[in-house]
Amino acid sequence: MAETKFAVTWKRSAISQPRSQREVIRSLGLRRLNHTVVLQDTPAIRGMIHKVRHLLSVEAVNEPAEADKEPAKKR
Repeated sequence: MAETKFAVTWKRSAISQPRSQREVIRSLGLRRLNHTVVLQDTPAIRGMIHKVRHLLSVEAVNEPAEADKEPAKKR
């Protein structure tokens, strides 16, 4: 079964936002505007995304499980 993940992109500046929201952006692993990270779908991540949803763009990503992926080619 495929695990659900989120592709989270930082779209709006956090300059005039409260410090707690700026810290959430950093905790999500976002470093600069238009930076995208792929995160696991957990209640903690959903809560952080919800807190700063006005600054982010979020898309659901379904990645195949590790067993379904092709093995890496050896040289």
